[in-house]
Amino acid sequence: MKTEDLKNHIASIENYPKPGIIFRDITPLMGNGEAYKFATDQLVDYARDKNVDVIVGPEARGFIIGCPMAYAMGIGFAPVRKEGKLPREVIKVTYDLEYGQDVLTIHKDAIKPGQRVLIVDDLLATGGTIEATIKLVHELGGEVVGAAFLLELVELNGRAKLGDIDTKVLLEY
Repeated sequence: MKTEDLKNHIASIENYPKPGIIFRDITPLMGNGEAYKFATDQLVDYARDKNVDVIVGPEARGFIIGCPMAYAMGIGFAPVRKEGKLPREVIKVTYDLEYGQDVLTIHKDAIKPGQRVLIVDDLLATGGTIEATIKLVHELGGEVVGAAFLLELVELNGRAKLGDIDTKVLLEY
């Protein structure tokens, strides 16, 4: 399998969740063991090159990508969740959405100062969620050494919010 073959496992749903939007659905990729393993392995290779200590992923699709990566590498995974979803002491950050604001949280002890962190999600679009996740990692003293995504919607310019953080993307749309 080649990276470009992964596009055969991404469904494009027009006018979802609202008119004018093309939703890129990764569930067919997840449903194909060979494609899911191939995509995960590509991102694991990137993470190994970065000498990552822990993977951080925002809910929910960051879990789908980040957890198998952490498992394959024998390292930890730290979830980033919406406010009220984590049971212990958290830190939080408020970030802007297209219409309004939202809050992301992470357990206060999820990252140890100096740990090398890879942030993982399924999709890089406008970059707001990843920018907020970066802030959380930095607040805990972690070093964000990279960000990895299955897909990037290039025209939305989410990379601008990542600054100089090295980024790995498997497929661009």
